[in-house]
Amino acid sequence: MSNCLFCKFVNGDIKPNTVYEDDEILAFRDINPQAPTHILVIPKQHIATLNDLDEMHEALMGKLYLAAQKIAREEGIAEAGYRTVVNCNEQAGQSVFHIHLHLLGGRDMRWPPG
Repeated sequence: MSNCLFCKFVNGDIKPNTVYEDDEILAFRDINPQAPTHILVIPKQHIATLNDLDEMHEALMGKLYLAAQKIAREEGIAEAGYRTVVNCNEQAGQSVFHIHLHLLGGRDMRWPPG
């Protein structure tokens, strides 16, 4: 998607502050962090929202969460705890329409989240 910010990260047109990358996943620090650790974990494949997933994305979504787990360990927040969030569409707070998982940690998380 030529106008997708996250696709531009994946293609190398824009360089994010990358913390993890493999063949299918890219993770980088959020430019507007809501916690001391706020990392976005994205598939390199463009998928706009959770509503656009189907069975062929099952393994990929599992890989997003496994990457988040690995990053949480590397960031030193795994034992204390962290939150993962996926927003779907504007009313839920999704502002970039390329599915992404927020990894948040380094502070106490409150409930309800918002």
